[in-house]
Amino acid sequence: MATGYMNYCIKYDYHTHTVYSHGKGSVEDNVRAAVGRGLSGIAITDHGPGHLFYGVERGKIQSMREEIGKLRSIYKNIEIFMSVEADIFNSGNCLDIERDEIGQYDFIIAGYHYGVRNGFCAKNFIYGHGPAFLPGRNKMKHKNTEMAVRAVYENPIKILTHPGDKGPFDIVEIAKACAQRGTLLEISDSHEYLSLDGIRQAAKTDVEFVICSDAHSPETVGSCENGIKRALDAGLDMERIANIEAY
Repeated sequence: MATGYMNYCIKYDYHTHTVYSHGKGSVEDNVRAAVGRGLSGIAITDHGPGHLFYGVERGKIQSMREEIGKLRSIYKNIEIFMSVEADIFNSGNCLDIERDEIGQYDFIIAGYHYGVRNGFCAKNFIYGHGPAFLPGRNKMKHKNTEMAVRAVYENPIKILTHPGDKGPFDIVEIAKACAQRGTLLEISDSHEYLSLDGIRQAAKTDVEFVICSDAHSPETVGSCENGIKRALDAGLDMERIANIEAY
């Protein structure tokens, strides 16, 4: 099997944003870009409605679904998924998607972000940007990890996005939960997470992985080179990445 990062590509990009949240292109722009890159499938995953600054409006969910339905009839050689990048926070089912809203989507992906209520955002910003020895970091790490693990156990999450980003998290504990629930861990092409060390730590469990672009413009839909290089540098068995193909 090929070993250089240029010898792999992703066939499905499960994480892309559009103008429905804070992306720069339309749904069709992203689909066209995916077709141009030879992808077999693309998911539209705008931010959940609980994000204070750029969450998708609940009133637009139906129009999004109708738009995607029309595009499916036009672009018949690619799968187009209606999804959402739900925001993780410390309330309810730990997602800004209510349990009775989950059925509106083909699947959900979820990640931790600044800009949500009850998400320890201010403290995580401090710990995420300050030195590792700051007092209280371990306590915050425990709270973050508990929040993420609860989200995984209480919801049918397909992918946990950029785990470890924006605060201290116990990647091994999160990976164990994901392995039990069948949730994939994302190696993001546009974020630094999973980090090199995070991949190595998670690989000690039975969890499986996925590489996604987290595209915020059509030009980066399908991008995967950074994620593939990080996975290879970490020594990850590439067979554990669900959406890549060697050529």
